[in-house]
Amino acid sequence: MEISALTRSVVKRNHAVISPDGYINSRVPGWDNCTVNVIINEQMGANLCQTLITMNWDGKLVGTTKASQLFFYVISGRCRATVGTQSDMLTTGQFVYIPIGKSYTFDKPEAGTQLLTFHKVYEKLDGYDVPPVIFGDAANVAGPMYMGDPALRLQVLLPDDLSFDMAVNIFTYDPGGHLPLVETHIMEHGLIYLQGQGVYRLDQDWYPIKKGDSIWMAPYCQQWFTAMGKEPAVYIYYKNVNRFPTTV
Repeated sequence: MEISALTRSVVKRNHAVISPDGYINSRVPGWDNCTVNVIINEQMGANLCQTLITMNWDGKLVGTTKASQLFFYVISGRCRATVGTQSDMLTTGQFVYIPIGKSYTFDKPEAGTQLLTFHKVYEKLDGYDVPPVIFGDAANVAGPMYMGDPALRLQVLLPDDLSFDMAVNIFTYDPGGHLPLVETHIMEHGLIYLQGQGVYRLDQDWYPIKKGDSIWMAPYCQQWFTAMGKEPAVYIYYKNVNRFPTTV
């Protein structure tokens, strides 16, 4: 018999590990005939929102970006994405970046299609235009080794351009691959594991992590990861970039 009082999820002051065993569904106006799980949100102290959407065969997402930009990534399945006058069928590993001030529709899904979203309030930089809509495919993005280690590969999905104040990357670790140092930095992260397993250090705590788990890391949360098992560990993650780090 399962013990319902047990979970691998942990929520602390500056980090969280959210496993699927504790999901509770949310209702988002305009997102219909789908299951929405709000995994990371400002209510926990974050400056981003991360959701996981599972669409029924008749699921449909309709909305308009206002203060926040939106990044959608297809974890599995397929659906049609329309942003303004641009439209395309998206399949596993494909994505679309939606800047502020754009209307969007996601429809015609394969039943069970899962979409990941990252939301961030956009900070416009003087002298730079708001970024354009971007449709992309992770399969077409190069994955060079990270910090000279062939066991680590990093794919950068959004352009390295000062008009962007957020980045979305895919990090792949071969079995036994690990970060070369304990990172301590001002960037905030939200992520979800797409494949594999391993152990993540967050501050002074150590957590077993596997496919389907999500992690939130606040600024200056110390972090380190090593992949374990017989297949690569892969996660997609958000970070804030390219803006002055304080309002002072």
